[in-house]
Amino acid sequence: MTFAITGISGQLGRLIADSLATRAPDVPLVGLARTPDSVAIDGVDVRRFDYDDPATLVPALAGVDTLMLVSSSAVGQRERQHRAVIDAANAAGVGRIVYTSLLHAGTSALSLADEHVATERALAGAGIAHTILRNGWYTENYTASVPPALAHGAFVGSAGDGRIASAARADYADAAAAVLVEDGHAGQVYELAGDNAYTLTDLAAELSRQAGRDIPYVDLPEADYATALVGAGLPQPLAAALASYDVAAAGGALFHDGDALSRLIGRPTTPLATSIAAALPR
Repeated sequence: MTFAITGISGQLGRLIADSLATRAPDVPLVGLARTPDSVAIDGVDVRRFDYDDPATLVPALAGVDTLMLVSSSAVGQRERQHRAVIDAANAAGVGRIVYTSLLHAGTSALSLADEHVATERALAGAGIAHTILRNGWYTENYTASVPPALAHGAFVGSAGDGRIASAARADYADAAAAVLVEDGHAGQVYELAGDNAYTLTDLAAELSRQAGRDIPYVDLPEADYATALVGAGLPQPLAAALASYDVAAAGGALFHDGDALSRLIGRPTTPLATSIAAALPR
């Protein structure tokens, strides 16, 4: 049995590799990256795998039994890129694919959902055994804003009172590793989210507690939040997208009350307080 992980140079891909090294230290692991020379992981055979260079795909999958397809970071290009990977996996004789999709992809209000749904359909038609991991939001998506919130004295967003069932990136990585090494997951679709949902008001309250001073949550209209993000240095298209995700969260797009994630990893998901503590400036 040989595993391969796409996007091995990314944060989630690297964490999955680390988790696999603990769960299955003797199983050969192939890392797939556009620039393999930039990746060095002990015991991992890193191969060039460029979604936009089809000639690299099939050769890189030689000898691979199970492929961990971590969704591409190229929003707007994912459907095309993922189809190319699935076609290459078929050509290379890969026996199973595990894919990181989006929480409630089929009904989600998030603009990200369409490309994930298209990929899920491509997998269904590919004739390869597969498992869908519909990952919820990473807590780090919000805790990345802890330093600016401390600097400006407020945590801003557009999520209103929407409940967010996020989990740490490492939780999702552990779930992926578990599905890769365990039997019985073929054909399954898992909706994955954190055990304890919170609002951004709750997040700001916990941040205030740990910081020892009041950091209130300030809810902004979508356009104003996007403008604030542009002012913080984000490109306008990304700022607009992030603001729209918050508005979707206000409507429940990031909420889920199932426990599939904690069951897969065999422990509670990482508490919000722990993630905030990790994000505080040292």
